[in-house]
Amino acid sequence: MKGKSYTMKELVIIIKPEHIQTLKQILTGDRVYGMTVSSVMGCGSQKAAKGAEVVVNFMPRIRVETVVADAAVEGIVEQVREKLSTGTPGDGVIFVRGVDEAIRIRNGERGEKVL
Repeated sequence: MKGKSYTMKELVIIIKPEHIQTLKQILTGDRVYGMTVSSVMGCGSQKAAKGAEVVVNFMPRIRVETVVADAAVEGIVEQVREKLSTGTPGDGVIFVRGVDEAIRIRNGERGEKVL
């Protein structure tokens, strides 16, 4: 879908469990109330010296998924980086994906009205 312009984005935010309340405050402060939260295990990119064995250790993480208006993405990303970054590996990651459509099952509303 090269060149497609989306009006909504899905944010998948993976963070340390101790940061969930701060993330919730960021999202609700930006008027994002719909989110799905899951406890997950994961590992990031781990590097070792050439020829050394890499041991992959899975760590507990929280995965938060939400869909927001395109205009809200940068503000949320900046707040998350500002408030959750410790500057050390394992702080987390944010994935941003385009959303073609959203449809409310209850009444058939479409697009950003669903948010």
